[in-house]
Amino acid sequence: MGVVLTRGGGALSALPSDGSGPSDRPRPEPGPLLSESDLLGPADVVAPSLLGCWLVTDRPEGTVALRLTEVEAYSGEGQDPASHAHRGPTPRTEIMFGPPGRLYVYFSYGVHWCANVVVGPAGRGSAVLLRAGEVVLGEALAHSRRPAARAARDLARGPARLTQALAIGPDDRDADLLDPNSGVRLYQGSAPASVSAGPRVGISVATELPWRFWDSDAPSVSVFRAGGKTRRGGRGGSEQSQAAGQDGAP
Repeated sequence: MGVVLTRGGGALSALPSDGSGPSDRPRPEPGPLLSESDLLGPADVVAPSLLGCWLVTDRPEGTVALRLTEVEAYSGEGQDPASHAHRGPTPRTEIMFGPPGRLYVYFSYGVHWCANVVVGPAGRGSAVLLRAGEVVLGEALAHSRRPAARAARDLARGPARLTQALAIGPDDRDADLLDPNSGVRLYQGSAPASVSAGPRVGISVATELPWRFWDSDAPSVSVFRAGGKTRRGGRGGSEQSQAAGQDGAP
């Protein structure tokens, strides 16, 4: 469900995830760290530009990097009631109001964490939810954190799985993704060949906005599920894990 928006450069998915393989296939490498200027536009403009970027975490047990394949935009400019920032800053959501490049982490359904990149000028209250990615470095470590994954494409296929594969949690709230010394960083990458857009997943308001963006050819993109009333129960269920969106105050 969606429409193709752009066609651009090649993807990184053909490269080995851990740098192994034939000698004529080089170890994948990201571009430079993103800068604040890369993130200053409206959320729905910045969001698709993050597809292909690398999100990297360094932990005592090792490094995992993934290439982003699916994101969602959430605006704090009064037009998006599905956004946590819609009613203005709170002690929980003040991170969304800047500066850009900070990591906004929240607990969803009481069972898992979701990660967002703050975008736009300070004070705007916009962010991009990181919905899915393909692991390009540290696949074995990511799999040890996600032993239920049946295939590499499932390691970070959905917002909860993404944070699990990267070991992102509450201690990463307000991390500076643009700081080379940060344990969580965001790098430039190769843009996907084709980008699609459609409604966001698992929200009950502002469902008409086509603010979910994904790499049209990536197998790691999560399954679309329409929103509705927030469901209770089913703790840890895969349906809730894949359907998480911001959808109002956390």
